Parts: sequence; C-alpha cells; structure tokens
Amino acid sequence: MKPSTVAGPIGLLLLAGACAPHPGADVPFLVTPPEVVDQMLKLAQVGPADVVYDLGSGDGRLVIAAARDFRARGVGIEIDPKLVALSREYARRAGVASRVTFLEQDLFQADLSAATVVTIYLTREVNLRLKPKLERELNSGTRIVSFNFDMGDWKPASMLQVDISGRATPVYLWVVKPR
Repeated sequence: MKPSTVAGPIGLLLLAGACAPHPGADVPFLVTPPEVVDQMLKLAQVGPADVVYDLGSGDGRLVIAAARDFRARGVGIEIDPKLVALSREYARRAGVASRVTFLEQDLFQADLSAATVVTIYLTREVNLRLKPKLERELNSGTRIVSFNFDMGDWKPASMLQVDISGRATPVYLWVVKPR
C-alpha cells in the first residue's frame, strides 16, 4: 500500500487528527506531493549506501520512498506520536519496516550525525533556525534537500523547479562543506 493511501475510517481519523499542529510543533503537517518526494531523492542522488533523515517526517512517505525506491535506509524524526504510529504502519505495509526507523522527537533535539542525506519540508524561518545545527552535526558531503523553502544566504549547490498544479515550486540542494 502506498503511504499516501489511508484505509478505512480509523485511518481517516488518524490522518485528520494528525493535520492539526501537535503541541511543540514548529510547522503543521503538510503532505509532500509524490512527484516532489521522487524529485527530492533524485536531486540528492540517494542510493543504497545512504541513510536518509527526514526532519518533520509526517506520515513517513519520504523515508519509505527512500527505502522502497532507492534501497537506502531511513530515519523519520516527527514530534507527533500519531504520525509516528501512522508512519510505522505505512512502512510495514510497504515492506520496508526493517530498513526504516521513525522516532518521536523534536528535530532540534535529534542526533543527526549518522545522516548522509537530510530532507526537509519546513518553513524558511525553521530552516534558518535549523541551519546551525545542520552545519554543526552533519559530516562533510552530507546532502540537504528542502522543498519550497531556502536557507537565506546559504547558496544551494543545485535547485530545480517541480510543477505542482501548474505552479513551479523550488527544490533546493545543499552539500555540507568540510569544516
């Protein structure tokens, strides 16, 4: 089953409850369109040797796609326990539960040092607050991909536009430089 599909009334209730901001959440859960998920992972050149961390992983679709379609391992960091439970169920249904982990954590508190790729769909304000942590914790060469929001004066290594319902929406890629 695809993570974008919710089965039955219980799943709909879980998803509806998940859309409201969770206490402590910096941004509400917004669904990343499937075509964007694919383009984000392709832009980062995700492969079997990668560990993809998705910060604010929502329903887990990006982490699941990284494992299912690119053979990577993945870690979803999500503050909302309902979304963590939903992600785990979707990963089980997709047959990738052994390759992914979903943690109920604040993304500002999570240890990101094992990541080779970090994906984010946050706001520009949250990206700017997160930038020092990314620079401090991530190893040289780690790729960071953001949908729709940049990181201020940090110039991306690459950028592409994805058509979402007739609107060109940016996807940014940064590569962590050696310290």
